[in-house]
Amino acid sequence: MKWANQLISSFLLKEGISYLEKDPINNLPKILNWAEKIAVKENHKSAINTFRRIISDPDNNWNKLINRVLTETHPNVQKKFLINYFVNAGMAGNPIIDAMKEKHKCNIPWAILMDPTAACNLKCTGCWAGEYDKAASLDNDTMDRIITEGKELGIYMYVLSGGEPLVRKKDILYLADKHNDCLFLAFTNGTLIDEEFAREVQKLGNMIFAISVEGIGETTDMRRGKGTFEKVMKGMDILKQHGIGFGFSACYHRYNTEEVGSEEYIDFMIEKGCLFGWYFTYMPLGKDADLNLLATPEQREYMYHQVRKFRDKKPIFLIDFWNDGEYVHGCIAGGRHYIHINANGDVEPCAFIHYANVNIKDVSLLEALKSPLFMEYKNNHPFNKNHLRPCPLLDNPEKLREMVHRSNAYSTQPIDKESVDELAAKCEKVAEEWGKVADRLWVESGRQLD
Repeated sequence: MKWANQLISSFLLKEGISYLEKDPINNLPKILNWAEKIAVKENHKSAINTFRRIISDPDNNWNKLINRVLTETHPNVQKKFLINYFVNAGMAGNPIIDAMKEKHKCNIPWAILMDPTAACNLKCTGCWAGEYDKAASLDNDTMDRIITEGKELGIYMYVLSGGEPLVRKKDILYLADKHNDCLFLAFTNGTLIDEEFAREVQKLGNMIFAISVEGIGETTDMRRGKGTFEKVMKGMDILKQHGIGFGFSACYHRYNTEEVGSEEYIDFMIEKGCLFGWYFTYMPLGKDADLNLLATPEQREYMYHQVRKFRDKKPIFLIDFWNDGEYVHGCIAGGRHYIHINANGDVEPCAFIHYANVNIKDVSLLEALKSPLFMEYKNNHPFNKNHLRPCPLLDNPEKLREMVHRSNAYSTQPIDKESVDELAAKCEKVAEEWGKVADRLWVESGRQLD
């Protein structure tokens, strides 16, 4: 907690933890008073006031979610989430990130997504890593260096994906233990979670999980293989029993959107113990990508309305990474809020943008953030004035085509080396069709298109 200790006294840290240990639910007002003492940025202070209003209303769904977190998670998880997420990654880390952005004149992300391995025990249709070399992996020294350099820039949030990150359980436990001042979020298919692993995670407290669930029962098995859903449910049960925070990760496509966007699905996920849910939409990566899986504009609009409705009434935190561009003013990739480092070490703007100029094995993290493609992202964002069309690929394919060509970035897909022209061409029609719907929604919300 190097940076946190510069801004927050050990006495104040102990004070916040003591409220969690004694009676977290009844101490919520005291926890917010404590948070106000250490808040530096105005938006953090505003968020604290919002939380005050929430906890004053027992029927508020966000109040119910807070109570779920405090009653369903283990004390170790609660402590680490409070200190590592709210203090280190938030109140202490964000001012450092802002200062580093100004100093280095480049984007500094809030989170780093990296793949310990491209290997996986499943083979899912449309996986973002489907075109990576399955033998690729990041060694522990490299991952340790990424995190160490990241903390020097104020970054305390690390996301693990793959492949399947739990193929390397011992290594990610090692990283979480060594960097116990960071919060780790692992995107996993959930099938490798067992009792022994859960016990270790509970002891550490600083790791949470986003488990892939494409629907209830056979809908998940359609993309992930027969019997997968049952194994996923078992993994969720183990995490819940050990008080480990987790949520779901759902990729919506032409054949499951109405299911994963339904109230039945959300209620089922809450019942299983999910505290949050990440929604992605299918991306046509790879020359053999099934374009028929792309969600229709009508389905994407359906998700737009459903997620907003659930956020107003359900005790679960939901994000739709495409349709929520209006809340973060466009695309979050390219180092603006996050970056992706694949298992081969290629430093990509996004998990779905398989182009790069540099490999982390050859450069420092800061040098990677200053690479040509990342500077293109910085200089060209936002890619559309309508933030319901945030993505430079799915929503504005001409933008990605231009940036890759100008930066002379290479394809990071060793299997097929898909050119950016081929990739962008696959998205042109759906981008045009969604653009009409998105522009209507933007205007209906009271905003201007120019």
